[in-house]
Amino acid sequence: MSSPITVGVIANPASGRDIRRLTTHASVFPTAEKANMVVRLLAGLGILGVSRVLTLRDRTGVAALVLRALETHTAVAEPQRWPDVEFLDLPVTDSVTDTHAGVAQMILMGVDLIAVLGGDGTHRAVAAHCGDVPLLTLSTGTNNAFPDMREATVAGLAGALAVSGLVPLDVALSRNKRLVVRCVAGPHEGREEIALVDVCVSRQRFVGARAVSEPADIEALFLTFAAPDGIGLSSLGGAWAPVERTAPHGLHMTFTRAGESGVPIFAPIAPGRVDQVTMRTCERFEAGCWMPLHTDQGTLAFDGEREIELERHDRYEIALDWAGPLTVDVGRTLRYSASRQLMREVAAHRR
Repeated sequence: MSSPITVGVIANPASGRDIRRLTTHASVFPTAEKANMVVRLLAGLGILGVSRVLTLRDRTGVAALVLRALETHTAVAEPQRWPDVEFLDLPVTDSVTDTHAGVAQMILMGVDLIAVLGGDGTHRAVAAHCGDVPLLTLSTGTNNAFPDMREATVAGLAGALAVSGLVPLDVALSRNKRLVVRCVAGPHEGREEIALVDVCVSRQRFVGARAVSEPADIEALFLTFAAPDGIGLSSLGGAWAPVERTAPHGLHMTFTRAGESGVPIFAPIAPGRVDQVTMRTCERFEAGCWMPLHTDQGTLAFDGEREIELERHDRYEIALDWAGPLTVDVGRTLRYSASRQLMREVAAHRR
């Protein structure tokens, strides 16, 4: 007897609430809508046979609202089929530690797919632990270059089609690029971090509020892809030399200091904010080639958030590779399903 299809759900309760939204007239992403997205995701997953969902508890109300919706659903006379939902018994810290621990536990429990509700930072945290378990990406963050802006019900249908085997994995899933940064000398030798969209060498010396929001702070930028309609730091690449997710290379850009000459670029580096930066150089960043990061002080930011304060004797290097997470290509999966009327077959089988 085959094991039940199990999907993990990581809904970051803090996503879409950072200082960049508060200072640029962008609304925060409400707790109630995150919970509603999880519920709509359940509807899409359940109709196609996903029978079990694992998710996390939190102190902000997302889990409580989902639980209330589950209780209401079971009281309906003829409810639409939803998966059984299990809240993992893990400590709640209301920090990224919850995501790291939750994903690790989900992998141990054999999930077939992880649906992620968050921004670039949340997806990066999940990607650090998910291995080859595919991700279903849903945008609820501030920097949303990596995850899709998509209706959760539709995403649930595509995720279920992928993990149920109705759509072949080579059609349903795409492999993503990533950036890898490692410390090769100094007090932090051996440390390694990844980014799914961008690594920024910032002139700001301290992590502080984490967000890279001042154009004058940007020394260098490495990008896995750069969409011309993107938001965040990757929009700088998109405004000058767009790079597709499927392109074999990334982008390496450097920027001038005050008073130096270069090429002005205008781009939306945060919601509600279009800034000018002055570019010094822009070149392809080829996969598989390690490049030293030339900086004596400042910080390193990963997917828009400063994390590492550089010390005098630290030496870091960076590379691009194709070992990023697998993600469900929702559009391609549903086109394949429609061309073969797979949804009709499933509905007929369930009558």
